[in-house]
Amino acid sequence: MSEPDASALWASLPLPALLVGPDNRISEVNPAAETFLNLSSRSLVGHPVLDRLSIDAPMDDAFARARANRAPLFIAEADVTTGERAPVQCALQVAPLQDAEGVLILLISPREIADRLGRSLSISAAAKSAIGMAEMLAHEIKNPLAGISGAAQLLAMGLSPEDRELTDLIVEETRRVVKLLEQVEQFGNLRPPARRAVNIHDALDRARRSALVGFGAQMTIIEDYDPSLPATYVDPDQLMQVFLNLLKNASEAAGSKGGTIRLRTFYDRALRRRRKDGTGAALPLQIEISDDGPGIPADIAADIFEPFVSGRENGTGLGLALVSKIISDHEGWISVDSSPGRTVFRLSLPMAPREITEETR
Repeated sequence: MSEPDASALWASLPLPALLVGPDNRISEVNPAAETFLNLSSRSLVGHPVLDRLSIDAPMDDAFARARANRAPLFIAEADVTTGERAPVQCALQVAPLQDAEGVLILLISPREIADRLGRSLSISAAAKSAIGMAEMLAHEIKNPLAGISGAAQLLAMGLSPEDRELTDLIVEETRRVVKLLEQVEQFGNLRPPARRAVNIHDALDRARRSALVGFGAQMTIIEDYDPSLPATYVDPDQLMQVFLNLLKNASEAAGSKGGTIRLRTFYDRALRRRRKDGTGAALPLQIEISDDGPGIPADIAADIFEPFVSGRENGTGLGLALVSKIISDHEGWISVDSSPGRTVFRLSLPMAPREITEETR
């Protein structure tokens, strides 16, 4: 296997990066920086870096120190903007480029994306660990529960109506626990994704129609789609399971009074995730499912994708954990932003490879 050249590595770098010359003018930017700044290379190269970027940090001093000490310098927090969009909190790294006198590389790490990805990865690992243990326990507990339920039904045959209320309660509760255990087992039994090119809007439309004739009949569902969005690369059945689960959660949060769910799709090239083999994977296809319900309780918001965490009375806390597992298995990620009156679940998915898309035509 041949070694990649420097230009290929520069273009593949997932973080926004700029080369800053000895005169503090931008000499080169990578594609991730163009996307993050929403400016083309042509409009950036040759200009003083602090004329094109507004950075809430003493950057002149940082550049001077990095050159004088010939050592990297790290800035933990700084707001970065071009003046045409809201500032984004970032971590910054300034480092001298070897064998290039006075040239610096400026790396920009958007804090929101890093935090979201970190939460997604840690949640996925925690979920898999908890689910493995729960699956084993579920298998062991279901058989005794079946015996308890059967014994209660036999006892009921010789009891008065008043006493049968107690045995009926035993049967009802054992059935509820068995149903919960079956949901736990579903995590372990979920087959590997059978991935193919899938039109996101077709899948969303099927989920929307299913919701409106069932659990979401009281809801108004609004579509806000980017019609130019290319196909994603997923298991269609598992993607439907994700959509239906999120729609059901939004409908149950609204209750009988109903509410509004908005389905939005758009394209964002800035989002990437690192695969297990170390290579970067773009996640440009964005799906947002938002509702105007009461929101997620603040005390569980950070753990909402973990198993057995639920904001509803008698909720199992397994639905969103399953959603998180499915998205993780597809090398995507899911995040949530919630406040009273507005909850937004955002899914970020990969595009179908060109050769796969062409095969399905």
